[in-house]
Amino acid sequence: MKKTQDSPNREKSLWQPTTILAPVPAVMVTCQGSQGRPNIITLAWVGTVNSEPPMLSISVRPERYSYPLIKESGEFVVNLADRQTAQATDLCGVISGRDHDKFHETGLTAGRSQTVQAPIIIECPINIECKVEQEIALGSHNMFIARITAVQVTQKLIDKDDCLHIENASLVGFAHGHYYQLGRQLGQFGFSVKKK
Repeated sequence: MKKTQDSPNREKSLWQPTTILAPVPAVMVTCQGSQGRPNIITLAWVGTVNSEPPMLSISVRPERYSYPLIKESGEFVVNLADRQTAQATDLCGVISGRDHDKFHETGLTAGRSQTVQAPIIIECPINIECKVEQEIALGSHNMFIARITAVQVTQKLIDKDDCLHIENASLVGFAHGHYYQLGRQLGQFGFSVKKK
């Protein structure tokens, strides 16, 4: 990033517009066309866009190998990366499915999805199955807005009362070109107004 000019605020340095929103999730998206093997693409441009119905978005460059697979099939799985899958996550972001079988090269295990044809990644703690509702061309990337059709969660994250303990998932975030494991919890939603 380059400094563009002096900031109107003495405590700030002004930079040119860039993709600085951080942290963002580091995920491996699995997809599969009607022909051929499934593929994995690493993405960070991912986010929740709606609660009812539950929906999320992913943004993919049209020149990527996975783009036509998602466009053709209209579905994909978002697999959340954790500390154990961080290296595989990075590898799937720097090699292309055109030339590599990413499941084979990373040693990741393809598991069965409940609602889509694309597989889940067994080693990832949370797998979010999605069906595309809309595609929007934005510029460098096309955004797929998708409905969440099923979620699979590693059993060890669920206690005897069927409560999810996501704090034990060792999830990985992406910030300014680097991967980080999520750290200490600071509070929960509404803690600022909770009565003591």
